[in-house]
Amino acid sequence: MTGVYQHTLDTKGRLFIPARLREELGDVFFVTLSMEKCLTAYSAESWERFTEKIKAMPKTKQIKMRPLFSHAAKCELDAQGRILLPQPLRDFAGLVKNVAVVGSGECAEFWDADAWAAVDAAETSPDNIAEVFMELDF
Repeated sequence: MTGVYQHTLDTKGRLFIPARLREELGDVFFVTLSMEKCLTAYSAESWERFTEKIKAMPKTKQIKMRPLFSHAAKCELDAQGRILLPQPLRDFAGLVKNVAVVGSGECAEFWDADAWAAVDAAETSPDNIAEVFMELDF
């Protein structure tokens, strides 16, 4: 998934999902916590692969994954291409009004727009981009 899209949450906590990302996420997908102060959305197929990896782990490691499942929401697009983000997920990511919907490879991320602007500014420095290319052996 690629691109950055700016949208706003409505008063009911619904978020519009851009058409390009809807194609990749599907009509039903999963949203959960992230390692950063944002939310991560996975297509049903990606979520299934993720779940299978966790099932293969020893129980002691599976327990560490509990927050990812206990806070996950199965989201279905409405007729206008929106999803309802549960309040606890919005609280975790600090989503109040302006949201950056960010394509991030196999998933999409939902960021507070101001928080995303700061992350984006730091990550798009020439030094960081050079490190990324070196990591990829480009």
